[in-house]
Amino acid sequence: MEQFLTPSFFSLLVVNLVLLAGFAYLLTRKDLLSYFSQGKWWLTWLSVAIITLMDELTSIFYAPSEAFRVIGTNAIAFIIITSVFIRIISSRMVEIAEILEFRGIKGGGVYSFSYLVLGPSVSFVAVASIIVTYVLTASISTVSAVENGMSFYQMSDTGKFLLQAGIIWFVAGMNIIGIKENAKFTFIIFIVASFILVNLLSAGFLNLKPHNWQVIGESFTNVAIGMDYGSFFNTFFFIVIGISSCILAYSGIESVVQTASLVKSWKEVSKAYFFLAVTTGIFTPVLAAVVLSSDINILEHETDLIIQFATMVGGIPFGYIVGILASILLMMAVNTAYIASSELMERVAHRYGFHWIIKTNARQSLYRIHIANGLFYTIIIYVTGGSQNMLAQMYALGLIASFSINIGCLLIYRYSMGTRDSRAYNTSRTGTLIIFVILISCFLYLGYNKPYGTLMWSSVTAVFLLIGLRVARKRAPEIKEIQQTDQPLNMIFHLVESEAENLHIYFRRPKEHGPQVDDSSSAFISLYHPRQGIPEKVAKNHFRFASQSQSIYQGITEILYALDYELPHKKITIHLGWPTSSWIDRLSIGVMILSVIRLPKLFPRFNFVIEYFGKQKEKA
Repeated sequence: MEQFLTPSFFSLLVVNLVLLAGFAYLLTRKDLLSYFSQGKWWLTWLSVAIITLMDELTSIFYAPSEAFRVIGTNAIAFIIITSVFIRIISSRMVEIAEILEFRGIKGGGVYSFSYLVLGPSVSFVAVASIIVTYVLTASISTVSAVENGMSFYQMSDTGKFLLQAGIIWFVAGMNIIGIKENAKFTFIIFIVASFILVNLLSAGFLNLKPHNWQVIGESFTNVAIGMDYGSFFNTFFFIVIGISSCILAYSGIESVVQTASLVKSWKEVSKAYFFLAVTTGIFTPVLAAVVLSSDINILEHETDLIIQFATMVGGIPFGYIVGILASILLMMAVNTAYIASSELMERVAHRYGFHWIIKTNARQSLYRIHIANGLFYTIIIYVTGGSQNMLAQMYALGLIASFSINIGCLLIYRYSMGTRDSRAYNTSRTGTLIIFVILISCFLYLGYNKPYGTLMWSSVTAVFLLIGLRVARKRAPEIKEIQQTDQPLNMIFHLVESEAENLHIYFRRPKEHGPQVDDSSSAFISLYHPRQGIPEKVAKNHFRFASQSQSIYQGITEILYALDYELPHKKITIHLGWPTSSWIDRLSIGVMILSVIRLPKLFPRFNFVIEYFGKQKEKA
């Protein structure tokens, strides 16, 4: 009996009692996972966070060994650095969620945002990148599920492929017949996984020897030396290699934004990302440090590293338990890929009118998309020979590409729109630019060093771009918005009817409501982009003109040329709004302001006024 009553036993007992008390408290909370409000059921931030957390947890079964393959024990330090980098990126994801909510866009996540910013054609690059990410999520999760679940059994390559295909089509069948996991089921698995993985980490800590701590210390020392060696560019390239090698450890963080339509507000998204930062953001790098500093021959156990580590610290029975958990978590990741990709394709199909592909069966399942996904996943695994290394190369590139597109879209949006749309939550645009530069550098590095990933990503992107260019030209929703726009002649006819000698033309932003003068001697003009929808017509002298393929300045000059030609006998005053954004916003639109300053030289007979209408002071 005394051999069990050791300090290690009591330490593990305390850890498990704390976990038990924590979950017991959570289970007594009302509306823990969902609640009813405003006639609709909403998921809580915890529910959305756990769904994403379960996706992120799957990466611990393949990411540490893949990082070690490239940069050795430096992966210990760089997985921590990458965790911090990912948390900074997640703050930008919150900003994207807020922008989408401000625009009244529910669902679609980063695809909807890229569509808003890039338009119907170029946004297909984002679609391609997201789909590639889902395909590789399912493929690498399937391969890893077999490698970890069958760690203690020898199987031929043919046997492994048949088992992998079986998993893919089993999950496809579950989705086709309408059986889906829900938030409660995911939470139950989360509780079980928490006990197993926290015990794994605790046992690993208790088994650390002085030479293991030395390996961890040397990792940080080597990384510090690498950052301090040579010029700034050497340091930057060193960081890029490290982050590129460890990015797989944090796959799935976009899932929170993708499920934003299930929560009531973007603030729930912010809470979910904070939860991920203090859970997987800490757990993943700590577990990776313990495992990679252990005495296991990592290169011999690349595909089942965590299972072998569990066996070393807890015995064969514990190894079996962790192996079963790994298979369950990885199969759930495959299921998530099916669901997420079908939701994305459904949104794209609805937007462009491809209703045949989203036909449902009696179980209300998008069976055609699920079958297509199953075929695609099976083909990818067959072509790559079920190689975790090759799939990891492709996955890392697709993940970086997706991050780059999202951050790039945010940069474009912020530098074109300023902070006007999200005062409650703003991030530094300089910081966002730095993130974008790092991501693009990682993408270029991976693209050069991972030819298989580059070939796949570029091929799929090219296919979707070709489809996008052809489809968007005929089926884009913007066509309906453009058809509702006013014609310049409508404005001219309105002004011609005025007997006044002096005419006033007011240019207004699409959602800007300045004082309205409803008479025939004035006209209010809103230049809008079709993707944002046509503004509401607030008066008879309010005219909306679409500016799809031209700048705002070009739209203004086009209207002024028409006025100058059609109304040469009238005195015309042009009223432009006063910029009231922050100084950095005004710098970001400086090119447009410089163009507007040229207008008096182009139209010398017009009067130009830049004005601001004051607001009434609120009564106390």
